[in-house]
Amino acid sequence: MAAIEKEDPGRQIRDEFTGEELAAVDDIIERYRQKPGSLIPVLEEVQETIGYLPKSIMARVALGLRVPRSEVYGVVTFYSFFTMVPKGRHTIRCCLGTACYVRGGKKTLEKLRETLKVGPGETTGDKRFSLETVRCLGACGLAPVMMVDDDTYRQVKPSQIPAILNEYE
Repeated sequence: MAAIEKEDPGRQIRDEFTGEELAAVDDIIERYRQKPGSLIPVLEEVQETIGYLPKSIMARVALGLRVPRSEVYGVVTFYSFFTMVPKGRHTIRCCLGTACYVRGGKKTLEKLRETLKVGPGETTGDKRFSLETVRCLGACGLAPVMMVDDDTYRQVKPSQIPAILNEYE
């Protein structure tokens, strides 16, 4: 009978992240290891370091902090500022609140989808852009509004989308 290869659970994480990234994650965990209530600060720093929190990294955090994986997963999925998927270098937020929607926000989103070839919650293949929809950006008088990172674009027309996106590398 042929020997059955055992799966190496650490292999995927080593393939996905560099040694430097994993060392940085381990350093963050070590700094907080003895501090009660440190899960959220650890997750924030880890996400800032590697960009997102996949299950393999959440398992590493759980092991390092000696907390159940379910607790780590629960925190990551509860708070909207944590993400389990890689994000693009630039985040586009298209407002679909009432004012933006009635003034053309849906057409803006359609043009973004067509141009980027992704839907809301997705990232372009080149990791240049992540597309999100939001219910309000607090600029109803400027509708329809979209943001790219911290830049706000007002009264956006679909024809302007390609030129706006070209501003970002």
